[in-house]
Amino acid sequence: MPAQGTVRDGIPAGIGLIETLGWEPGAGFLRLDRHLARLVASAAALALPCDPAAVERALGSVSGNGRMRVRLHLDQHGAATVTAQPFAPLASGTVWRLRIAGTRLSSNDPLLRHKTTHRAAYEAARAEFSIGEADEVLLLNERGEICEGTITSLFVDMGDGGPLLTPPLSSGLLAGVLRQALLEDGRAIEFILTLADLNDARALYVGNSLRGLIPARLASH
Repeated sequence: MPAQGTVRDGIPAGIGLIETLGWEPGAGFLRLDRHLARLVASAAALALPCDPAAVERALGSVSGNGRMRVRLHLDQHGAATVTAQPFAPLASGTVWRLRIAGTRLSSNDPLLRHKTTHRAAYEAARAEFSIGEADEVLLLNERGEICEGTITSLFVDMGDGGPLLTPPLSSGLLAGVLRQALLEDGRAIEFILTLADLNDARALYVGNSLRGLIPARLASH
């Protein structure tokens, strides 16, 4: 019997996997082991061929004089391609404005746990607001539970001195690399979150492996 979360049927034709990594001169890739482990696990779950050695060879082509944003794509045939572009970190003091999408995710969609090229729901949610209206858009599931942003995981500080709260995978969301690192370090725990929790929170953050944690606030206008 396939492991829990494994996807075998209903996989969209031509689906591929994506990893977005940070790279720095001298240091190399940030959280590379975690990204590769997620890629290999997702490839197995989606029955996609994946040669880890070939993937690492493709990543070896990255170089530069400064920080880079690197996009790794594994296609349905197992071919890995890498593109890189200069990456500028956010300015100190930046606070992202969050909006809530009308687009909903389905908590029973196992594809949401993998970072795939099947991104129609995220693209629809992002298209609901202009860049001037929102820096990131949060999606809810059919039960009204908060899942994630279009490119980030969500983290909530309730002000009680405890770890950050982040939605559980059972709500329907990506197993983010930064999210997993914070969970394993004890800096975050899984908790079903609703809009009421966001309104009661002391602080909100969104984040991913490339950018780290970003302070955020709900935008009302």
